[in-house]
Formats: sequence, C-alpha cells, structure tokens
Amino acid sequence: MKKNFRNGLLMLAAGALAVSCADYNVTDDFKADPDPTVIPHYTDLGAIKSYLDRSAHPNMSLGTQLKLKDFNDQALYHAAAIANFDDVFFGSDLMAGKIINGKGSMNFISMNTMVSHAKEIGAKVYGSPIVGNSNQPDDWFKYLTSPIEIIVDFIDEKSVDFSQMEAGTSYGGGTVVAKDGKNCLRIGTDRNPKADVNIVDGFTVNHLSKYTISFVAKADKNASFNITFSGTDVMNPQSTDGKYSIKAGGRVKFEVECRSAEGVKDGVLTIKNGRNAAVYVESVDVGYYPDNHRDQTAQEVNDTIHYALNTWCNALMRNNAGCINTFSLIDEPVDAKAELESGLYDLKHAAKDEEGKAEQIFWQDIFGSENYGPTVAAAARAAYQKYDGDPNDLKFFISEIGLEEQKKYESLMYWIGVWDAKGAKIDGIDAKLNLTYYEDAAKQQANVEKLDNLLKNLASAGKLIRISNFDIKYQDADGNYVTAKDITDAQRQRVADFYGYIIKSYMKLIPGDKQAGICKGNMSDTNDPVGLWSIDTQTKDWVRTAIYEAFCKALGGQ
Repeated sequence: MKKNFRNGLLMLAAGALAVSCADYNVTDDFKADPDPTVIPHYTDLGAIKSYLDRSAHPNMSLGTQLKLKDFNDQALYHAAAIANFDDVFFGSDLMAGKIINGKGSMNFISMNTMVSHAKEIGAKVYGSPIVGNSNQPDDWFKYLTSPIEIIVDFIDEKSVDFSQMEAGTSYGGGTVVAKDGKNCLRIGTDRNPKADVNIVDGFTVNHLSKYTISFVAKADKNASFNITFSGTDVMNPQSTDGKYSIKAGGRVKFEVECRSAEGVKDGVLTIKNGRNAAVYVESVDVGYYPDNHRDQTAQEVNDTIHYALNTWCNALMRNNAGCINTFSLIDEPVDAKAELESGLYDLKHAAKDEEGKAEQIFWQDIFGSENYGPTVAAAARAAYQKYDGDPNDLKFFISEIGLEEQKKYESLMYWIGVWDAKGAKIDGIDAKLNLTYYEDAAKQQANVEKLDNLLKNLASAGKLIRISNFDIKYQDADGNYVTAKDITDAQRQRVADFYGYIIKSYMKLIPGDKQAGICKGNMSDTNDPVGLWSIDTQTKDWVRTAIYEAFCKALGGQ
C-alpha cells in the first residue's frame, strides 16, 4: 500500500500545482495527514515557488537538482521538486559520459522515461551540459581514435641453418654435432638432457608484431620441451601441459605463432629441453607480420571527433524531442592553473605524457579554443531543430565554478566574447556556487563582499544569469564544518539568513530581464546542513527547516 502526500511535506498553496491525474505517493514509512514531525512554526507555509512575485520577476525560474532516478521513481523527491520548484536539473545524469559506453552504444532509457513524464505534467527541465571534460565519453573517444588496420607484408627476419656450421661449434648454450649425416644443434645430452638453448637471437622485436617461427627437430628417444620467445611462454595448444614433444627417431617440423612480451626489445627464441633425451635442431626460421595498425593522422582524429560530437548531439536531441530547451552548452571550461599571454586564464587542455602525446582527448584540443563554443553550439542547435525543437526557444548557458574570483570571471567573459564573435550565441552564464557560512565575523564579511562583487559582475555581463549548486555549508568559529546532525537551531538560522540574503541580493542586483533563476543544490540535508528539509534519523521523515522559511520569505520580499 502507498499513501498520498498530504500536509507534512508539501503544504501546497491553492492552485500552486497542476499535474496529471496520477497522485504523488511514497512508501508506507512516510507519515501524513497531518505530519507530526513538521515543526509547527513552518506549517503555515505554502509551496516555495508560490512566494515569488511573478509580475516583478517574470523571467525568474526556481529550480532544484535531483537524480534522474529519483524523478523517474515519482516518489518523495519528485513530489517535493515539482510542488516547490519551476524546473528540475539532473546534474551530470544526462551527460555523454553517463550515456555512451566504450563502443558508442547509447542508453537513453531513463531519459525517455523522464521526457515522457515531464511532457505529461508540464515540468520544465534545465539540460545537463552538452559537453565538458568531466563526464565525457573517454572510452568511446579512445575506441574511435584507435589505430587503423592496414595491409602489411610478411617479413623474413632471420634464418639459421646449423648444417652449414662446423661440428663442435658452441651456439646459444648448445653444441653443433653431426647427426644422421647432417650437422645439428644439440640441446642437452643423453646423460643430461635438461638444457636451455637460444636457438636464434640478435634481432629487434615489437610486441605488436605477429611472429611465425618454424624449425626442424629430431630425437633418439621420446623427448619434450618448452619454447619461450622474447619473454613470452609459447604454449602448445594441443598439449595438456603446453609442452612440445618428439617421438623416438622422429623428425618433426614445428611452426608456432606468437608475440613478444610488451617492453622486450631483443628477439630471442629459447628451447627449454626436458629430462627425457637430447633434442637436435636442424634449422630455424623467424619471420613476422609487422603491426598492422597505424595511428590516425591529425586530420583523421579531427574528423572523428567532429563525427562524435554530431552523433552525440543528434542522439541527445532525438531523444529530447524538444522537451528541454535550455542547456548548459559547456561545463567548466576555464583552467585557473593556465594563463594566456594576456594574463587571463586559458581553457582546460589535456595533460601530456613524457613523449608530448595527450593523455586524453578534450573536445577543445580538437576544435581549437576559439572554435570550441561555436562548434558545439552549431552541432547542438542543428540537432535540436532537426528533432522538433523550436529554435526561438533554445538557450545556451556556460557553466563555471569559482567566478567569485575576479580573474576567473574576466577570463570566462573573454572566452564567451570570443565564441559569440564566431557565432556561438551564448545566452547566459550559469554561476555554480561553492559557499560556506563562517561564524568568524571577519571571514563572513569577506565572504559577503566577494559574493556581492560576483553578483555585480554578473549583472554587468549582459547575459541571462542563473546561479546553481546553491548549497551553503556551515563552519564554526574554530574552523570546523558542522554536520547536519550536530547543527543547532541558532546555527541553522544563521545559515538560513545567509540564504535569504543571497536570494534577495540576486533579485535586487541582477536586472529583471536577465534573471534566469536560482537552482537549489540539495533539497534535503546531506552530511551538511544544506536542506530545505532535514531528515529524521529514526523515522526518515522530512522536516522543514529554517532554510525553507528563508526561501519563502526572501522570494516574497521579506
């Protein structure tokens, strides 16, 4: 049996939510009608989004982040999000690295479920970043840009004919002796048959090449032996113990195929004779097919990654079917550890190994820094229009963290300017916050000033402004972070007041026509006291916190 949400969690204002005929419900351990765990002081509050003055802030959208699975489950998290917020955001759940496997197969099952339900209830979704260096499909890139197979010719590497050597000659640990009217390399003796002899060496090997080794051998008595080739044990697939054998008086031509061990450079074929009898080798030949692969050229890699981008965008927008019309185009492109000649920060670029080869493939390394934004935007826009999307509705944001730092902000604006000039049409900035409330008064004052400066900068950007990852941790006077289970009511109120301050500052400083909205990071407490709801440790019920009240008041202008 399941129970419908009633008073406790949602307390919906009249007319605040219009949905399909399906009720919101959760499992039996949610208590309702009324919920006794709701703090009485907050029971008179309606849905958070109902407090926003839409006439004064017509463009502002209230969002929250939740897992795609939680949305599709249509239970507690889903109900709280839809009832209290205008839009939902699924973090990295819809990014390429979460959907594309190493061979390029794409799993859109969860996205399809989400799109169908979002359309059914009229839910707005803010799209996960279309590209980014985190959660990108690295295995797919590696597969797509792997070396190309080519036709190669067999090469005769080395031959040794022991019949042309004088009897008594020592060779590779064995001795050349006359045997049945022909000189042979003897490995071991009848008295001491056990011996290791290098029957051929003195050439360079490549572990990617495929070697064919043939030799003729014989023995007076039944004999068995092992073969190693440049660090590789060459097992006999027709023998249970992997050994090769010769019947008494037999003369056998052996032919084996193998590769050298990785990292070994010297070509050496060794016979490790057993204990039964001496083995006589008449001749040996070594040849190989060189590695039948070649690295892709720079142009081929360029074409391949362009193909990957178009394939990803087409698949994403085909499954999106016009449902999501606002996306983060690129996630966190700026590298605060790398500078341009101008002193501004460069974009992120893949690290290189000792030989100067990139350890990963980054989109921007292929497209070029200046064409990164325009290339992705063009591919995403074309795919969006191709699959039922109205181009007039489509908006692209650039998501970035750490914009409180002036140089990081200026660097992002530089790159957005470059991309806009080349036709990218970047509509907005998604400023991802990483906030802490400090009990230390000096730290908190500096914190407020830095945040005020960020909002003033964003207000002057001329772009739509969205702030996201909107969670605030709490640090006490000793510099320790306070957990959700340990925070006091007074401390919770302080952090709630800081939330309210930021919301009001955003609404005051960001021009009304540029207010794209605020996205709450977590609706409920994590280990940190960031939730609009805390979670009772025993009953698991959601309990409204002072942060819930702070949102309602700030949005209502109090």
